[in-house]
Amino acid sequence: MDFASIAFPLRLSLQVAGISTVLVALLGVPLAYVLATRDFRGKAAAGVAVMLPMVLPPIVTGYYLLLLVGRNGLLGRASRALTGTAVGLTFTWQAAVIASFVIALPLGVTTARSAIAAVDPAHADASRTLGRGELETAIYVVLPLAARGIVAGLALAFARALGEFGATIMVAGNIPGQTNTMALEVYNAVIYGDWKTATLLVVVFTAVSAAVLLGAGRLSAEAVR
Repeated sequence: MDFASIAFPLRLSLQVAGISTVLVALLGVPLAYVLATRDFRGKAAAGVAVMLPMVLPPIVTGYYLLLLVGRNGLLGRASRALTGTAVGLTFTWQAAVIASFVIALPLGVTTARSAIAAVDPAHADASRTLGRGELETAIYVVLPLAARGIVAGLALAFARALGEFGATIMVAGNIPGQTNTMALEVYNAVIYGDWKTATLLVVVFTAVSAAVLLGAGRLSAEAVR
């Protein structure tokens, strides 16, 4: 066992979790804003669709994703057409990003939605009275007031993406040096009886996750003051 043997899984996990969290911020926060501030037909169904990956077994979510990014899936065909590769998105680290993003999205959206809903509507009303449009009110008033809760949600999404396993192995496989994230490497180490490496990976996992949860907890506590 040496650090070099876990360096790639550690770097890949941080890379996948980081990009997934950016995607949650870009797509999940606007979605959370709409769900928190708007009433529209199908809102309940949209909320359920966002939350499903949180309650479904990750393997089931991975199966759905495989239908989307596989050779004959919508994204799979588009990827093969663009890159000219035979497998498209499947069995790549980008597929791991997609899996981690989908699994982490519910945590980010739920936390951000609660933080945005907790903002006093009087602030948004005052902004509109001063002539600001909906987009300006969201960017300059509501989102800054909900920022700590939103950041806490993104921290939770990062932690969830960091430990993603089931959906990842379905769409990205478990290829050493290509798609073996830390969670997959723990599985590999246990399967091959390398308990020292498994223990080291688990300790690193636990320390990083605990630090992220501690930071998210502090942000959440400050957000409700």
